[in-house]
Amino acid sequence: MSAADIVLTGAKVRTLDPARPYATAVAVKDGLIAAVGDEADVRDWRGSGTETVDLSGATLTPGLTDAHSHPIWGMELATGADLSKITDLDGLLAALRTTERIDGWVIGYALDHNAFGGRPLHHDLIEEALNGAPALIRLYDGHSALASAAALKIAGIDGPRAFDQRSTVVCDAQGRPTGHLVEHAAMDLVGDRLPRASFAERGERLVGLLGAMAATGLTSAHVMDLGGESLRLLAAVEENHDLPLRLRLAPWCMPGAGPDELAELIAVQGRGGRDWKVGGVKFFMDGTVEGGTAWLEHADCHGQGTDAFWPDPAAYSAAVRHLHAAGVQTATHAIGDAAVRHVLDTVASLGAGGPRHRVEHIETVPDHQLPRFAELGVFASMQPPHAAYTRADHTDEWSARLGDERASHAWRCRDLRDAGAVLALGSDWPVAHFDARDVLAMGRSPRGASEGIGLTGLMALEGCTSHAALAAGESGVAGRIAPGYRADLTAFTLDPVTAPADEIPEAPIRLTLTAGRIVHRD
Repeated sequence: MSAADIVLTGAKVRTLDPARPYATAVAVKDGLIAAVGDEADVRDWRGSGTETVDLSGATLTPGLTDAHSHPIWGMELATGADLSKITDLDGLLAALRTTERIDGWVIGYALDHNAFGGRPLHHDLIEEALNGAPALIRLYDGHSALASAAALKIAGIDGPRAFDQRSTVVCDAQGRPTGHLVEHAAMDLVGDRLPRASFAERGERLVGLLGAMAATGLTSAHVMDLGGESLRLLAAVEENHDLPLRLRLAPWCMPGAGPDELAELIAVQGRGGRDWKVGGVKFFMDGTVEGGTAWLEHADCHGQGTDAFWPDPAAYSAAVRHLHAAGVQTATHAIGDAAVRHVLDTVASLGAGGPRHRVEHIETVPDHQLPRFAELGVFASMQPPHAAYTRADHTDEWSARLGDERASHAWRCRDLRDAGAVLALGSDWPVAHFDARDVLAMGRSPRGASEGIGLTGLMALEGCTSHAALAAGESGVAGRIAPGYRADLTAFTLDPVTAPADEIPEAPIRLTLTAGRIVHRD
């Protein structure tokens, strides 16, 4: 027996391994779990080069996974002023007056829709604070933005546009753009004109971002995008750094994708480096409730929400069928009940065998659809922090659009678990903060407009560990602490299963290991 690289002792180990649920010591070698048990079980693994860490009563769990995140693309979205704390229009104007210009631009992100107090978005609302500067303000949902008059002029936007996907340059009755840009293709008209950091700067920022994520206990992330330079950026970063997190990336398949695009998506599967790999393909079946683009069985209270993101939903189903036949897992953004239903119907049409597929977000779904997740083997992927943008009195934009009945019956994390679904949890950073402790805490507590979250402490932990591993097809190598599994580990200063939910967000993370490397130590 050769010596371990690291031996962890003195811990309360929640292994999530049915064969041995609890332990007090773990040995790590070559990035894998070598031994799990008590002091006697790891004694012989010590050698002259072994680092021994006494965790002094900390709770050690499998490494936490963010099952839906955008660390690379999100760096572009989270540029400029952080507007996440703004609650009203006066506060927004004050922030825009003082924010630092970036090459002459005013750029902000993470603005709550509720800050506009129900007013229709229009650039006239913000022009007085800009003094003529071009501006792009991204809203927190990542699917809408407000551009100033100068920004619209720079982008050459002077009226409505037609897109292959459900995207809109919102215009007034006279056909003049209001500055409200809905969905990716419309936002990109201005976003592509923004100043951008250099390639080297983006690499350094990515390492810092992933390190900050590791400090919250994260050891991996399912990355739901793969931009044009992402592969080159990751390869360049790994020439000089080990990534603090493992990344599993899923490139987008957008409406209009033909045989060549689908062939490229299949060909890129499996490409990777030491701690990153391409696995799966990401689709959008709809947009967001707040933006009026969630695909609903019945229109929202503004008369919107009756269209899919794919203008021809059958074309979406055909693309999924093609990828399924090639053995490629798909993950589909589906927020509205019609979108969820269509994705489940598509999976049902695939027949037995092949990869298991995922549905992302699932913000509103009726009772009769819940059992279908388990029946079809579809993974549910949800983000409890999203519920923080809703209010119990239903005065927020999300609830007001859905109406009281649907708003009171949403965010159904616990209902999906009780119906037998595998439920992976994440943050959707930069839509919500990446702190994994918030995901665990908010997954346990009813919040805002819904009573439907309410997971037990163990369910929440499983959502960030064993169920996340299942959703990635990695349950044989990740998601539990057992010999031969990846040495991705998180040590809490409290027990995340039994501690009160409101204590978890402030509890320091004692230690984070990714691939057997200590990437954070408190």
